[in-house]
Formats: sequence, C-alpha cells, structure tokens
Amino acid sequence: METVPVGEDGATPDDQAQRMQATVALDGDGTCIAQARHLAAEFLGRVQAEHGLPVSQRAMDLTQLVVSELVTNARKYAPGPVLMDLRIVGTLVEVVVWDSEPELPIARAADVGRVGQHGLEIVMAVAQRFEVQREPVGKRISARIALMGDPGEAVTGSGPL
Repeated sequence: METVPVGEDGATPDDQAQRMQATVALDGDGTCIAQARHLAAEFLGRVQAEHGLPVSQRAMDLTQLVVSELVTNARKYAPGPVLMDLRIVGTLVEVVVWDSEPELPIARAADVGRVGQHGLEIVMAVAQRFEVQREPVGKRISARIALMGDPGEAVTGSGPL
C-alpha cells in the first residue's frame, strides 16, 4: 500500500491539484469568448484567494488574452462546442482549448499589410510554452503563462510587494 501525504485540511495532493483546475464546455455562440475570459479571471482570482498563490496583473491580463485568442480561433474555424481547461502547473497557469477541427493551426509569416489573423502569433509570443496536439477528434492547443514575472511585480488585488 502506498502512503499518500495529506495536507492540514485533509486533502491529498490530487485533491489539491483538482481544486486548482477548472474545465468548462462553451457552446460556441457569440458570448462564449467573453464568458471564457471572465471564467479565466475568476479562476485566477480563486487560485490567489483560496490557495495563496501570487498572480500578477500581467499574468491575469495575458491569460485573458490567450483565452480570448484561442477560443476565438476555435469558434471561428471549428464546428460545434469548445472545451476550455485551466489549471495551475507549478508557477504557471495552463490554458487548454479543445475543438473539433482536426486541421492544426499554422503561424503565418509576418505581413504588415495583413489585417487580423495574428492570434496564434500573439499567443506564441506571450506563452512560456505552446503546444498543439491532434486528438482522436479535433485538436487540443495548450499555452502556459507565468503567474509572476519580475520578483517585484505587483500581485493582483494588492499594492507593490
């Protein structure tokens, strides 16, 4: 029998990790992008308030930007619902978006004349890690963003450290 450490609140590490994760099915209508951004901000607020992890304003803003770009692309290019998963992985927040379109996105070459269609490049530029994976049905795109940038960076909801 394997011993599993238990925290002061009686929760195992798996229980604690599960509480630092949120999954939502988005129906793909016009409100799902705003809903996804709101859920991401709410999730990071809970992570900070309930688990004491520092979340910078930069992390809050970048997470909402990444969520917006990934959900927008899923809604635009894939039929059907979109699944979004948010979880804490060490000192990073991981945003995972699944959609039913099997074609993998490709970053385009820079073009100053192109209006729009820069979402993938934006996500790749701000993420610590970016991954696209084909699934049995559709694809899964993951991006990880640091919860804190500089050591002196202000934490959301508080003044400078």
